[in-house]
Amino acid sequence: MAGGRSGVADLRGPGLLSGADVRAALSREAQALGFDCIGVTTPDAISVAAKHFRDFLDAGAHGDMDWLARDPERRADPRGLWPDVRSVIMLGVNYGPDEDPLDILKQRARGAISVYAQGDDYHDVIKKRLKALARWLVATANCEVKVFVDTAAVMEKPLAQASGLGWQGKHTNLVSREFGSWLFLGAIFTTLELPREEAEADHCGSCQACLDICPTAAFPAPYKLDARRCISYLTIEHKRPIPHEFRKAIGNRIYGCDDCLAVCPWNKFAQEGRETKLAARGELRAPELTELVRLDDAAFRARFTKSPVKRIGRDRFIRNVLIASGNSGEAALAVEAERLLSDASPLVRGAAVWALAQLVDRRRFDALASQMMAAETDADVRSEWEIGARLP
Repeated sequence: MAGGRSGVADLRGPGLLSGADVRAALSREAQALGFDCIGVTTPDAISVAAKHFRDFLDAGAHGDMDWLARDPERRADPRGLWPDVRSVIMLGVNYGPDEDPLDILKQRARGAISVYAQGDDYHDVIKKRLKALARWLVATANCEVKVFVDTAAVMEKPLAQASGLGWQGKHTNLVSREFGSWLFLGAIFTTLELPREEAEADHCGSCQACLDICPTAAFPAPYKLDARRCISYLTIEHKRPIPHEFRKAIGNRIYGCDDCLAVCPWNKFAQEGRETKLAARGELRAPELTELVRLDDAAFRARFTKSPVKRIGRDRFIRNVLIASGNSGEAALAVEAERLLSDASPLVRGAAVWALAQLVDRRRFDALASQMMAAETDADVRSEWEIGARLP
């Protein structure tokens, strides 16, 4: 089987069954492999979502995520990705947390890592299951298949809604009546003609808890997200210094943000059937900032092996930890921030300056500025010193 970074695999097989006869068996096999829900739709089912996606791109709301803007027509219709696809099989795995993800936000000396990133990388976990199910399908029916999990040009959430798994809520994430806002999604494209499910209706009603709780007002309207204001985007996708206007609102969130997901009232159903392989790793539930801020590149890689956190790299991660440190009020973290003023990464140095501006008195900050500015050549870092010097 061929695979790779795209999350795509081509499979062919002789097949024993075809069409509707395989649908019930497909559900049973998916459940046996650890999937919590399954639905089928057709490749032409997301034309309305495709228009919303184009509007999102036209508004520049995708920020630095240039990969989203590449080949938008391929995302708009699965047949643009694979002309031979006849059915799209959407699958979900429940990753509902076993505790309130918002509780850690009160523990300012600890870092908040998004629920989805507290275990092993879901791309790897889900891809293995998808490939196993795809092998079974090829062996059972006369078809070809391709497997996708998040990294290819597939609009998973609209396809999941079209296949009956849930609906896109006002926070733009998928909401399920069985699993709330906590579903990992994967897709199998196939040449097999399968009976399709009815699309799921929107059950949000008048509720807008997800919009009201957003710390950075990232939703300009229900069902619309401006990623440039989203803490998940800022701490994961954004490669430059985090804009000053969002730093206080980030609090102690060091990788992602669960606020809009965590307040969804449909989450009360999300615990049942949770797959233990997606359970959080203890060291990632509520790590101490004083420990994280000391990580060099080797230690960062070791700490986050098999974790999706690893993909942003040490420098971006330490940038996030320093923002959280500045919001912590912890004097011990000022010592660590001061040490990082000489870090090799300008991204880290700049965040360290901001953290110190929040944690030390004016006299100490001015003394450090006088000492460090003479040798600083990076424009962004110099700007942080100048901004810090103007703070009251």
